[in-house]
Amino acid sequence: MLTEYELIVDSYEQVRERPRDNKEQKRYYSGKRSTHTFKTQMIILPLGRDIVDVVAGEPGPKSDITLFRENRDNFTPAQKIKGDLGYLGEDLIDTPIKTPRNGKLTTDQKKANQEFSSKRLFVEHRIRSVKIFRVAQERFRLNPKKYERVIRAICGLVRLRIGTLILPM
Repeated sequence: MLTEYELIVDSYEQVRERPRDNKEQKRYYSGKRSTHTFKTQMIILPLGRDIVDVVAGEPGPKSDITLFRENRDNFTPAQKIKGDLGYLGEDLIDTPIKTPRNGKLTTDQKKANQEFSSKRLFVEHRIRSVKIFRVAQERFRLNPKKYERVIRAICGLVRLRIGTLILPM
């Protein structure tokens, strides 16, 4: 059903409380953010019309492409998806043109990247609309086992707010 759309994917990290267990600390420590984090991946329809899929509660150091590969069984191989350079190398995902080492992009390549990012921008807006809620923006202080349920509830509220979630009366 979704193969007629070109979906957009992106992920973000959220700071969490430091785990007490040493193995869990190593598992959730993100060198990028220099703290312990959860990672959430969102897949949306074009123009940000609806949230299609949310994967939440994964360890922060897990790369974007690994997170997608673990959950790509939900989509057919014919599905077209746009992503940022964090998804470079995945055959299902279109990515922008990467600048070569010690080189520069041509003006046509730069223009193509600008057009690509203008279509992909809507996933950033959906992430922002989720992060309006403080529990999804600041340090997650609740029980870590509840993280996925909290994020999914917030995504449901966002869908209700943008008018895609229809509740039966």
